[in-house]
Amino acid sequence: MAIDVKRIDVRRFGADKMQKLGLFATPHLFCDVYCLEPGQEQRPHAHAGADKIYVVLEGAVTVRVGGDEAALAVGDAVLAPADHEHGVRNPGPARAALLVLMAPPPPPQAPR
Repeated sequence: MAIDVKRIDVRRFGADKMQKLGLFATPHLFCDVYCLEPGQEQRPHAHAGADKIYVVLEGAVTVRVGGDEAALAVGDAVLAPADHEHGVRNPGPARAALLVLMAPPPPPQAPR
C-alpha cells in the first residue's frame, strides 16, 4: 500500500459560503480543511453516532457545542461528541481555517 501524504496548509476561500477541502475519506472517518471568510459559519447541526473534532489552523473562530460557545485560536481543538448540536463561525476580521475530523463519517447522500 502506498502512503497517501496530504498537506494541511491547503486553503480555498469562497465569498458565498464556507469551503470544505477533503483530505481523507474512508468508511471509518473523514478529515477536511474548512475555510471561512469573516462572517461565514457552519450552521449548528448534529450527527447521530459520530464525533467531530475541530482544530484551528489559522485565524480565530467561535465554536458551539450543545448550548455552550467558546472562542478558539490557532492551536486550539474542541470535541463535538456524537448527537450534540455543533457549529462554527468566523467572527472576523481575518480568514480562518480548521482541520476537521469526524468518525464515523456521515453516510453518502443520494444525488439530487
